[in-house]
Amino acid sequence: MSTPANHIWRPSNARYVQIDGFVPTPRGPQIPPPVALAWPVKDPGDTLDYVFDVAPALTANPGDTISTLDVVISPANPGDLTLVSAAADGALAVFWLTSGQALTTYTVTVSVTTSGGRRIARSIALPVVSLASVPAPANALTTPAGQPLTDPTGTPLTIL
Repeated sequence: MSTPANHIWRPSNARYVQIDGFVPTPRGPQIPPPVALAWPVKDPGDTLDYVFDVAPALTANPGDTISTLDVVISPANPGDLTLVSAAADGALAVFWLTSGQALTTYTVTVSVTTSGGRRIARSIALPVVSLASVPAPANALTTPAGQPLTDPTGTPLTIL
């Protein structure tokens, strides 16, 4: 008799960002500016998991974990990037994000409070680009090879 297998869900490493600023910096007059945090581009039609790891901020505090999350997405207009859900697993904050307007870079500001009382806030950029191919209408302008010409948002250009 076979037993159904249970699926163990793990967040994707493809959309993983680790907190900055908790590594030793070299001495001297020039301190390098912090690197901006960013996730890879998403398509407006995607609903994907995104991970923010605060483990470096909890180094030497093995029992400290994320206890609360606050997420603010900017801009926040109809049709813009939307938070579907947020969860914490130890030092990982996992967000499910959907929608968004093509050619817009969103700022996802995450505020974390840990069980040890630490508060951490960072902003992470998430660019949205139309990655899915759109079928060209019959009156679309095309290249000599037959590929449709599109505007910057990926919409095919047509003959009136």
